[in-house]
Amino acid sequence: MTAPAAIAWAASLGWIDISQTPLAFMGYRWTPWILSVLAIGELISDQLPSTPSRKVPVQFGTRIVTGGLSGAAIGAAGGSLVLGLVAGIIGAVIGTYGGATVRARLAASFGRDLPAALIEDVIAVGGALLFVSAVS
Repeated sequence: MTAPAAIAWAASLGWIDISQTPLAFMGYRWTPWILSVLAIGELISDQLPSTPSRKVPVQFGTRIVTGGLSGAAIGAAGGSLVLGLVAGIIGAVIGTYGGATVRARLAASFGRDLPAALIEDVIAVGGALLFVSAVS
C-alpha cells in the first residue's frame, strides 16, 4: 500500500496531474489519508510473525493490483495509462520476489527477521518518495 499512498499524495499535492483521467480519485481529498492509514497498517502487520508470505495468492494478487494501479496513475499522468499499468504489474512481480529474496538474505545475516524487515520498510517508503518526486 506504500506505492498507492505515495501516488495519491503526489496527485493530491499536484505533483502529478491525473485529474482528467479515470484515476482522478487518487487525487481526491481523503484518498491519500486513507491509503496512508492502510500503508501504515501494512508496515506494522508485516513485522508480525503470523503474517503470511507475500508470495501467497492473496498477498501476491494484492501487490499486483496495487502495483498496477500505481503504475497506471503514473502512466496516466504522462498520457499512457496502459503502459503504466503494465509497468506497475511487472514492477510488483519483480518487487515481490526480489524483496522476499533480499529480506530473507538480510534476515539470515542478522540471525533474525526484524532488522531485515525494518530495512525493507525504510527502502520501500524512501523509494516510493524518491520515485514520486522524480516523476513529478
